[in-house]
Amino acid sequence: MSQATTIRVLIAEDHAIFRQGLATIINRDPDMQVIAQAENGKQAIALFREHQPDVTLM
Repeated sequence: MSQATTIRVLIAEDHAIFRQGLATIINRDPDMQVIAQAENGKQAIALFREHQPDVTLM
């Protein structure tokens, strides 16, 4: 990326292993950072409101 802007990502996935795998892959990219992980819809909504991510993967 041209600026020092990091893409902030929220992951919402009920399978913990898959969620952790996605987080590991995303966090390897210096332009992206997983800021929160949700295991269900209610938690995803609460975390979205709290963190205001740039991208939400569901």
